[in-house]
Amino acid sequence: MKKFLDELREQRWDDHRFYHHNLVNRSLHFVSAISFICTYVLVFTQPVMAVLVGWLFSMVTRQSGHFFFEPKGYDEENQATHAFKEDVKVGYNLRRKVVLHAIWGATPFVLLVSRTWFGLWPAWTDFSSYCHHLSKLWFALAIGALLFRTIQLFFVRSVFTGLVWFTKILTDPFHDMMLYYKAPFQLLRGDPMNATASHQAAPGSVQI
Repeated sequence: MKKFLDELREQRWDDHRFYHHNLVNRSLHFVSAISFICTYVLVFTQPVMAVLVGWLFSMVTRQSGHFFFEPKGYDEENQATHAFKEDVKVGYNLRRKVVLHAIWGATPFVLLVSRTWFGLWPAWTDFSSYCHHLSKLWFALAIGALLFRTIQLFFVRSVFTGLVWFTKILTDPFHDMMLYYKAPFQLLRGDPMNATASHQAAPGSVQI
């Protein structure tokens, strides 16, 4: 168990120090974390709403911080290029995220064309049934993306690394909420590029 927790802390630390320099990005992660936790609750009572909120708000908020605000140049704090960080990223780096989000973005249009999703279920007939079908597709995409990368890590890294990453992804909303709760207030006070304190902290720390 100690080895598992140590690896989990290391993966979280690498993710934080490599990909979360910008306070706008951290603030968006805080908002996304709260909304993801809400989807965890909603999925038991309103699964359609949970999936739609998860993809349309939580995921968009989270990933827009990476794509539009996080610096892509040379990382002076960690002495690493963007290309190096993309190569060592355990989970979905930006290249993989582009592919995943392209599939996500294409799904609603394909469903408009194939109302039965190629004969998988009865055709949707109104906006409500369309959303219901779309939510099932997006839920399957989320599960599929999680399992695909986990199993891929079994082969390119190790089964242990894959299981740790699987756990990290599922628990990231709770960790990010604790890690980045100060970010919105710091953003209001000054420079959005405020990476010094947290990137000098020890692995596993929740300082910001």
